[in-house]
Amino acid sequence: MKRLPAAPARIVAAAAILVLVAACTPMETATGYVPDEDLIAQIKPGVQGPDEVAEILGSPSSVATFTARKNTWYYITRRSEAIAFFKPRVLEQQVVAVEFGADGKVAEVRRYTLADGREIVPVGRTTPTRGKELGLLEQLFGNIGRFNSGAPAE
Repeated sequence: MKRLPAAPARIVAAAAILVLVAACTPMETATGYVPDEDLIAQIKPGVQGPDEVAEILGSPSSVATFTARKNTWYYITRRSEAIAFFKPRVLEQQVVAVEFGADGKVAEVRRYTLADGREIVPVGRTTPTRGKELGLLEQLFGNIGRFNSGAPAE
């Protein structure tokens, strides 16, 4: 068996190391949209309604639905970093909240950053359902004989 010269083997090893290092390079992503400060400064509480705000700032990223502040528009942007298959890490986040009052006019414009956020841990329990718990064999063989072949009965 013929051996490769040392130089090509080193080149192959160096290329493999470069590929491995490149695979572990952090990948940054930016999502969402927060308007410029100049545009936000144009929003005057008590003057503009939703149509005027949409014309100046554009469509919101999200609209509140489950809170007491149902008439709030959120403009959200987030910059995060991910390495390979690990969970992404949020580097920066900005939220602009435009709240409308009962009269339909802007009541307040608030700004939030990543420091204002709170981590929410979902509950790990499951909701029990009505019915019988099936074992493995019942799940596998429980439907045998329950279905007809589709042929008309004679």
